[in-house]
Amino acid sequence: MLATLDWIVIIGFLLLIIVVGLSFTRKGSKDMSSFFLGGRNLPWYIAGISMVATTFAADTPLAVTELVGKNGISGNWLWWNMLAGGMLTTFFFANLWRRAEVLTEVELIEMRYAGQPAAFLRGFKAAYLGIFMNVLIIGWVNVALMSLLEVFFGLSSQEALSYTALAMVFVAVYASMAGLLGVAITDVIQFFIAMTGCVILAILVVNSEKVGGITGLKEQLPAWSMSFFPTVGAAEEGAVGAGKTLAISVGAFFAYIGIQWWASWYPGAEPGGGGYVAQRMMSAKNEKHAVYATLFFQIAHYCIRPWPWILVALAAMILYPDLTEADKKLGFVMAMKDFLPVGLKGLLLVAFFAAYMSTISTQLNWGASYVVNDIYHRFFKPAATQKQLVMAARLTTILLMFLGIIASTFITSISGVWSFIIECGAGLGLVLILRWYWWRINAWSEITATIAPFFAYAACKAAGLAFPDSFFITVGFTTIAWIVVTYFTKPTDMETLQKFYKKVRPDGFWEPVQQLSSVKKESSKLGYLFACWFSAVTMTYSILFGMGKLVFMEWSSAAMWIGIAVVSFIILQFMLGKTQILKD
Repeated sequence: MLATLDWIVIIGFLLLIIVVGLSFTRKGSKDMSSFFLGGRNLPWYIAGISMVATTFAADTPLAVTELVGKNGISGNWLWWNMLAGGMLTTFFFANLWRRAEVLTEVELIEMRYAGQPAAFLRGFKAAYLGIFMNVLIIGWVNVALMSLLEVFFGLSSQEALSYTALAMVFVAVYASMAGLLGVAITDVIQFFIAMTGCVILAILVVNSEKVGGITGLKEQLPAWSMSFFPTVGAAEEGAVGAGKTLAISVGAFFAYIGIQWWASWYPGAEPGGGGYVAQRMMSAKNEKHAVYATLFFQIAHYCIRPWPWILVALAAMILYPDLTEADKKLGFVMAMKDFLPVGLKGLLLVAFFAAYMSTISTQLNWGASYVVNDIYHRFFKPAATQKQLVMAARLTTILLMFLGIIASTFITSISGVWSFIIECGAGLGLVLILRWYWWRINAWSEITATIAPFFAYAACKAAGLAFPDSFFITVGFTTIAWIVVTYFTKPTDMETLQKFYKKVRPDGFWEPVQQLSSVKKESSKLGYLFACWFSAVTMTYSILFGMGKLVFMEWSSAAMWIGIAVVSFIILQFMLGKTQILKD
């Protein structure tokens, strides 16, 4: 299957990662800030590329291949819709996260709220996100790598699990030694290797004899598969057939475009920022670097990465027309197996390993930060030295590795995990946004918004309701619940709110706190921030569609989208100058 040259490429890559990762062991061992935030000194391009690399896991090309195989290019709106939420983070929250100077996302809870409810919420979310949710994510990434190994090498499920476990041990070694700085630097290397491999595969597969280049691709595929936008208004989602256009219901369209991006918590696309995205923002050199890193992440995530995957997915529809609905994601791996020559097989396997490692190393480091800083240090060993905490972080990284391997044996459906996460976080997003901009949000608001979706989701499942109906009910129930609880419970005490306001200097509705504070009130920049957000969203979607039209040699449409992107960029630059969020 693999020639000597392929093995040389693979072994060379693994040695490079070990050398680079471990070279940062000393810098990552100074204290918790060094281990989990790289000493808060990452330049924007390192932090930004590291975010992109983390979202590029072994499952991502396979998931896109499945979406395109079932619904054509427009199937990607399942995740393209999240751009609006990502850009919200860029302009409304990136500078605030960096300004807060917390070590983890959940540490912010006890800066923003006070008392036992805040302590409970911090501990609960640290365990829920850092252990339970983190292990689920690691599990689904492992399952994707296992699928690749099974198809590419013809391995059994047990053999694929064994090799995946070895890969995870390899990642845990350098992640536990090097800390975030080593993880971020290796992320950069892994991202460029992964993208290079995917671009090469797309060129080879699209230009194969059976596909016949871009022209042959367009001639052989039905029109619905090439559409960038779904048709809205069909009675049922996914009404696809030969010569028909993909159609989704009005309800599903509204859920995706109008609600999901701000209402649902989802890893890497948390409303208000959070998870490893918040970690990278907090690790940036200053507020300007935090904003630039997040802006670069959004553009690269939605515009640079997808098209090689989409091209391979479209070609797979021609090359492997008999794949079942459940197996469409494997078209990407089958194309690798069938079209890559000696040497390039090793390179693309390295690309997948790189994508896998960048995600797993981040999840291990990020998860360990919650366990050590927000559980162990906060509740069990508050007097622990920095040396003891760094050692605890390394041991926790190894523990999370074992839990991730165990979780991999129980996950049978990646899409099922995605659905569970999106719906069980439905309605939480608005609280995560408003806690920065409205003083009246308290710990009970966030506790309610965290727990309520589980009850609504369970009730919808018991009633046999499916998306989008279940989603609307969960969001509505959760929103009503936390608003009621907010007004029936006391606000956070003024001393805590004043400290938070003085430290973070948020915009929005803080008048009662500001009046008691010594901080001079500045004029609101919310209008300019919304203008930045809208122009950046327009610019990024225009780049995405413009690149697609260039790939498909539709020159007039490409020129139109690129023109819109240029105008949007000019407006964005002007509005950014009005916000002052890029001040050092």
